[in-house]
Amino acid sequence: MEHTQSLRSRLFADRSFYAMVLAIAVPIMLQSAVTNFVNLLDNIMIGRLGTLEMSGVSIANQLLFIYNISIFGCVNAAGIFSAQYCGKKDHDGVRNCLRLKTVVGMAAALIASVIFLTKHDALISLYLNEDLNSAADIAYTLKGSSEYLLIMLAGLAPFALSQCVSSTMREDGETLSPMKASFLAVGINFVFNYILIFGKFGFPRLGIHGAAIATVLSRFAELAYLCFIANAMKAEKPYFRNVFKGFHIPASLIGKVAKKGTPLIINEILWSLGIAGINQAYSTRGLDAVAACNIYSTVNNLFMIVCIGMGSSIGILVGQQLGAGKSETAVQYDRWLIVFAIILSTLTGILMIFSAPLFPLLYNTDDSVRSTAASLLRIAGLMMPVSAICNACYFTLRCGGKTVITFLSDSVFTCLVSWSLAALLASRTSLDVVWLVLLVSSADLIKAVFGLFLVGKGVWINNLVAHD
Repeated sequence: MEHTQSLRSRLFADRSFYAMVLAIAVPIMLQSAVTNFVNLLDNIMIGRLGTLEMSGVSIANQLLFIYNISIFGCVNAAGIFSAQYCGKKDHDGVRNCLRLKTVVGMAAALIASVIFLTKHDALISLYLNEDLNSAADIAYTLKGSSEYLLIMLAGLAPFALSQCVSSTMREDGETLSPMKASFLAVGINFVFNYILIFGKFGFPRLGIHGAAIATVLSRFAELAYLCFIANAMKAEKPYFRNVFKGFHIPASLIGKVAKKGTPLIINEILWSLGIAGINQAYSTRGLDAVAACNIYSTVNNLFMIVCIGMGSSIGILVGQQLGAGKSETAVQYDRWLIVFAIILSTLTGILMIFSAPLFPLLYNTDDSVRSTAASLLRIAGLMMPVSAICNACYFTLRCGGKTVITFLSDSVFTCLVSWSLAALLASRTSLDVVWLVLLVSSADLIKAVFGLFLVGKGVWINNLVAHD
């Protein structure tokens, strides 16, 4: 009996702990839920235009996904230190981290803009299979995808700046303001999507061009709101004062972030390239496969909010305990959070499996595309607990500064194992896209076991700001 109680206390916390976790995780989940739900509605609107339009936008978004994930890597590299500075109550340290995020984020936006401006047609063509689709369909899809991507370039910089500000707020436990900013952005995006895609209220019918314009408008609105809130918070959040006045970033911080953060940035870039490469392998099965994967990916993102919220909670709560020098508390928090994440994700996966046939019915596409998308969603639901474990282990290792290990277990694994497996199966077999996704997704079991082993060994227990 005593052993059972001891095991229970190691794996499960009391209600007050879960209340604290949910106070942080729920706003993040809600933010992700609203964002992804509206993205789903936007995706359905585009899907009402036809399979080719949906496929074109999907391909452009695959390329933009690489940029978005790269920005997350840039802000999170400094965010490792920012979360621990918050735990230490070092406002100058947090301010300098915000400055560094801004510089790196703007550089990333500039580089991405140049690449997309000069290489958009070549990059999009990687996802088009001339052997399975007509020349007319290929040309139509390429044209629409390129035009959509070029309009979206206007939103790259405001997206980067929004992530700099919102990530800093979350690292200090302030999750409501980023959530509200996201709500505002997705609301504007949804309304203008409806107006501009279909030409409502006297506006011209712009199709996928309207979808791109609506997204760009939402990026600027989100940034404006976050800047307004950050300015209003200066009294309680002193690190938002004088961010650009006497702009200076200590060389010591740049060096530490470069040492710990560069592997993280490279990791995010390589991981996103790996995911894009995997999707390119899936696209060899034709535009119908691209459309089915687009439905699967969009709906899967909606269900992944639990993993996102719990991962962010680990980064914040465990990171703050490490920064405060409370390693034993950090270990216990981490164990409770991982168990909680597995339970929540299992329930989410079951819901996803049973609802899989419903979402594809919302799209104006062929029955074969709908059937394929439903099968892919069942696979995602089955793998949801594995995804939660991988995500929780990643955030645990990252908040302790073990970015080289996360680099090896995340992006290197994705590129060398998952991407290679997808490319091999796509080129050497005639398996359809459902079998490709199932076999490639199953490889994550290896990553989950490896992650749990490293977390159990405690290699991540490090105070990165002890001597600042």
